[in-house]
Amino acid sequence: MDIGFIGLGAMGTAMARNLAQAGHRVRAWNRSGGTLEGVDMVSTPAEAFASDVVLTMLSEDGAIREVLLDSGVLDAAPKGVVHLVCSTISVAFARELVERHEAAGVGYLSAPVLGRPDVAAAGQLNVILAGPSALRGGLDPVFAAIAGKVWDMGEDAPRANAAKIACNMLITMAIEGMAEAVVLTEGLGVEREPFFELLTGTLFGGRIYQNYSGIISEGKYEPGFKATLGLKDLRLAKELAAETAPGTQGRLPMLDAVHAQMGATVEGGYAARDWASMADFTIKQAQG
Repeated sequence: MDIGFIGLGAMGTAMARNLAQAGHRVRAWNRSGGTLEGVDMVSTPAEAFASDVVLTMLSEDGAIREVLLDSGVLDAAPKGVVHLVCSTISVAFARELVERHEAAGVGYLSAPVLGRPDVAAAGQLNVILAGPSALRGGLDPVFAAIAGKVWDMGEDAPRANAAKIACNMLITMAIEGMAEAVVLTEGLGVEREPFFELLTGTLFGGRIYQNYSGIISEGKYEPGFKATLGLKDLRLAKELAAETAPGTQGRLPMLDAVHAQMGATVEGGYAARDWASMADFTIKQAQG
């Protein structure tokens, strides 16, 4: 297939490389330039849209708006191309993208992904997909190169974005929960590694607890996903809660707590570190 790719951060680079290694022709555009073996780098986003399908992996709503909408790239895109937005964006912006793509005659699917850069490099991302089924017919080769599994959230594209926001919210709750458990146990001399072995071997054996307990145990917070982006995603969750939780005026107790704590983490000097560094911030703050 001819595949366009926009946004070569850590995740996008791994995804584009896997698509090229699977034998597809990949034309990629990146705001900061660069090269990638097996990938044709193009000078404009419009050139990336001269493809059968385009994937974008830009960091947030504003970046997509600037690169594709304000620039006129989407309006001038070839009719019939299918565009997959793979990053975490707001539900409100996803709704706007549905309308703008319909007006431009371009297919649109929300396809945010779950997984850190190492998972992307292994081609084992979980793709959360939603949008018209009529647009999905030829996409199996794309997903075969980047995904371990595709999870169908239905015909309404923003549902995939809501699911991704909820998943990221739950990850931050798990990180904060493990940090607070360390505060309780480490204060009595229980070391983190055996405690987390207990945790993941009994009550919480899921991948998130396994992965992030290892990061917290080792205290290695090199960014796979920056704390600033985690804070952005929690803001998106709060915006969505304003719509979906009218009975509490959008206030969800655990969401409010992790949003405040991630904000304090960013302000406390962890902005460029992994979002798991919220655990380090919580533990150090509690232990004085």
